[in-house]
Amino acid sequence: MGPLDQITLTGVRAFGHHGVFADERRDGQEFVVDATLFVDTAPAAASDDVLDTVHYGEVAERIVELVGREPLNLIEGVAARVADDLLAHPLVQGVSVTIHKPQAPITVPFADVSVTIRRGEGFGVGA
Repeated sequence: MGPLDQITLTGVRAFGHHGVFADERRDGQEFVVDATLFVDTAPAAASDDVLDTVHYGEVAERIVELVGREPLNLIEGVAARVADDLLAHPLVQGVSVTIHKPQAPITVPFADVSVTIRRGEGFGVGA
């Protein structure tokens, strides 16, 4: 296997009903996801064929689907759900996933809150 390159999606917006509070679960809110997939891109670069890489459009759609699934209390669980699913792709050796919750119920002014998790090769966790 060659070196691990990166395919990165930034700012994927998805609607979900995650949170500890009843109104978060009832009303839902937008979450923003950043994902970096560690992949050997050499085969795709040589063939110029999307079948030899991870299709980032499909990854974005999958992220939206995963965030929209059954509610969890914590964004840590949402991040793990996304990371574990993306890591299951046969070409993905490692992932870093950040879930942003810009409308989190925090009583002071803030710009963002997020959780980042890493799974797979090079991180010493998962896989």
